[in-house]
Amino acid sequence: MTTAPTAGSGTAEPGGGTSRRRAVVVLASIALAALLADLLTKHLALLNLDDRPPVRLLGGAVYLTLTRNSGAAWSIGADHTWVFPLITIGVVGWITWMALRLRSLPWAVSLGLVLGGALGNLVDRIFRAPGHFVGHVVDMVSLFDPYGRVWPVFNLADSALVSGVVLAVLLELTGRQRDGSRLGKDDRADAEATPAATEQRERA
Repeated sequence: MTTAPTAGSGTAEPGGGTSRRRAVVVLASIALAALLADLLTKHLALLNLDDRPPVRLLGGAVYLTLTRNSGAAWSIGADHTWVFPLITIGVVGWITWMALRLRSLPWAVSLGLVLGGALGNLVDRIFRAPGHFVGHVVDMVSLFDPYGRVWPVFNLADSALVSGVVLAVLLELTGRQRDGSRLGKDDRADAEATPAATEQRERA
């Protein structure tokens, strides 16, 4: 004879997920860590890379070079800087809504990276020169070329955001849902459990 778990006594949720509170804590912690790390690296870049030539690292695979970007990658939308804060605010609102039914730790990591990266660049857009909501983003990492001619110069916020999006795509492709369930696997388990339950009822 088994005893039913007391409501709220554990972290397990239907569908193999974790508790919403734990998932939201993980999401918020990762977002905060990404945001603080981004702000710190930008501060160090402004202190150490301003008015100096690019710093060559790893045999030229990576260069540290300070740039200020008014647009997105490859300076896309540079003449419409005000649009990017609005998009970011929309992303933050969407992630907040998703958190209401979040019970998957992998998804919490993914959304936390996206949120932290989005907030890192939003801080630049709002508070940096030349003005509120039209500020230029501080970038400092260039790959294989000191001036971003191979790949756009980026920052830690960009890295966090891209990593979160890539993880989200992988989670979608493997059928992992934000409520902790998994497409295919949970469906098969339900299908296998149904005949057994029917047979048990018939014997009773």
